[in-house]
Amino acid sequence: MQSLQPIQVTNDRYRLGYHVMGPAGWINDPNGFCYFQGYYHIFYQFYPYSAVWGPMHWGHARSKDLVNWETLPIALTPGDPEDRDGCFSGSAIVKDGVLYLIYTGHHYYDGEDNPDHFWQNQNLAYSTDGIHFEKYAHNPIIATAPTDNTQHFRDPKVWQAGNQYYMVLGSQGNNKLGRILLYRSTDLKDWTYVGPIAQAQLGANEGYMWECPDLFTLAGKEVLLTSPQGMVAKNKRFLNLHETGYFIGQLAVEESALKGRSEFQELDHGHDFYATQTTLTPDGRRIVFGWMAMWESKMPEQADGWAGALTLPRELTLKAGHLWMQPVRELRELRLQPVIDRAIQLTQPQSLISTGRQAELVVTLNCATDTQVALRLTVGTARPLVTLTYDATTGQLILNRSDREDARYGVLSVASSTLKLDVFLDTSSLEIFVNDGDVVFTERCYPTQQPHFELSGSAVVDGHVTLYDLAAQTVKYEEDKRC
Repeated sequence: MQSLQPIQVTNDRYRLGYHVMGPAGWINDPNGFCYFQGYYHIFYQFYPYSAVWGPMHWGHARSKDLVNWETLPIALTPGDPEDRDGCFSGSAIVKDGVLYLIYTGHHYYDGEDNPDHFWQNQNLAYSTDGIHFEKYAHNPIIATAPTDNTQHFRDPKVWQAGNQYYMVLGSQGNNKLGRILLYRSTDLKDWTYVGPIAQAQLGANEGYMWECPDLFTLAGKEVLLTSPQGMVAKNKRFLNLHETGYFIGQLAVEESALKGRSEFQELDHGHDFYATQTTLTPDGRRIVFGWMAMWESKMPEQADGWAGALTLPRELTLKAGHLWMQPVRELRELRLQPVIDRAIQLTQPQSLISTGRQAELVVTLNCATDTQVALRLTVGTARPLVTLTYDATTGQLILNRSDREDARYGVLSVASSTLKLDVFLDTSSLEIFVNDGDVVFTERCYPTQQPHFELSGSAVVDGHVTLYDLAAQTVKYEEDKRC
């Protein structure tokens, strides 16, 4: 592996202006999201030698403000006995001024060419400067899965409560249903298995494997984020190959249970959203990143030497049993002078044109009960790349893309006579936040020339629209070579 040469980006046509990407190569799940020594750190599953998935490394970026990101050196490289075939997903935690990474080591059995025949363990690495990492000499910290588990045993998320550290792990029971396991420790090195706190119920369409768990408290409730694999589409829900969403309940550690667990709810309704991870900011906000892609999505950027990106960082809030997700307020720093800032009345379609490939569209509409609204992202006279329609009668939103036959759907959880849209356009992505993040759609799209927005309504609708050009943010990391 070490003899390979990192791949290079050969064409910038789809490179994003203000999202976290790898310098080249393939990326997927966000990992290790944390705040350490004045920086937010985000890591990601990374294969630097090809634009397709390969033995996973941990790529790394940091930011002082969640807006301007600099790419750092690779944090974890596979190939040691504890992670011979991949450093899979995990999390980060700060203890006594040291940044610890807890991650899954992936292993294939010798002499076999079967990607489904593997085993996994959990490992530790650490850093005092947040840039250079050393693997713990006594890895693995958890060598094997429980005896009633299959080989699917990965993606540790760690947090501290009092004098204890806790870990949730994604797994699959021997009944071939997904579940989340709980461990605890006093030192991050020696872990005791507590038990499964939540598991898919037989016949309940909750998935055969639960990946990328995250457990945190909002509004006095525990929220369990996870990415179930194998859910079957139902009533315009669960339409992606794999899902990402949440359960709400109350964690009872001694009973090893998430008590009063709610039904599973999707977090994002778009085609390109998976594998979330959160952290708590110094001022107490719960912020989440997701992988801005999906395993079945086409990725035209692979022809240019790279694939995948992370979503914008988003703030999570819990109200009436529903997670709301909004772009973090720091992203307003990206705004340049407004291109458009005026009242509108949708007696006829409105063309809204930015001057660059990075833009934010903010729309507020006062809607009658029988109003229908359509927002389109268009290039020239061709079929719109993306169309979002809203029916005020039902509160339903439908998103269509020109490159896919399968629509995506959402329904507002709170009825309102006001429709608010906050739409972030980047070179090859679109993120749509509806009514303060009640419903969110995340999409990759690939305009071949400058796109523009078009807004129309089926009845007289008045409101206000602001269109900003956004600044592209790139910061280069320079290694400090001083002795």
